Amino acid sequence: MAFTQDPLPYDFGALESHGMSAKTFEFHYGKHHKAYVDNLNKLVDGTELADKPLTEVITSSFKDGKTGIFNNAAQAWNHTFFWNSLSPSGGGAPSGAIAAKIDSDLGGYDKFKEEFKNAAATQFGSGWAWLVLENGTLKVTKTPNAENPLVHGQVPLLTLDVWEHAYYLDFQNKRPDFIQNYLDSLVNWNFANQNLAAA
Repeated sequence: MAFTQDPLPYDFGALESHGMSAKTFEFHYGKHHKAYVDNLNKLVDGTELADKPLTEVITSSFKDGKTGIFNNAAQAWNHTFFWNSLSPSGGGAPSGAIAAKIDSDLGGYDKFKEEFKNAAATQFGSGWAWLVLENGTLKVTKTPNAENPLVHGQVPLLTLDVWEHAYYLDFQNKRPDFIQNYLDSLVNWNFANQNLAAA
């Protein structure tokens, strides 16, 4: 059973007025994300991993040091999670259970923003910034390259892709502007609330 690329939860142009162009999605979803899925299928073809759930492929290949499989499996999963962390009606302060948890665990939304912006901006080179649940407590983290919270026993709630290809067409080299735009106009708090409820 081959791994497949999940469809985007919105049209390529749905975030155009929120700072992310259809051209970015053509390249990022249509080429980068697709390549990870295609490469993963080639790498696991004929192996016992071919029929495992994607999350199991990620955790076992990380543990076993199967770098090629891990990188492609994790990036396939990370990107699907990232697309769902964005919404045309997103951005701004959260509401619901995630808002209360940010207040109690992180000292409020302003402190969360500061911590998240710092994690995303200081991830050297390629990687990801995350809001995760660790032992029942919210935490802001960052990971290099394909690494994600699943391999550290954390529950991911939200992510921001800070690989250069995620923002270069729209923001050039201005990663801080891309991060700010995500928080102001795109972050999908409904998705975070769903992940928190399921944790």
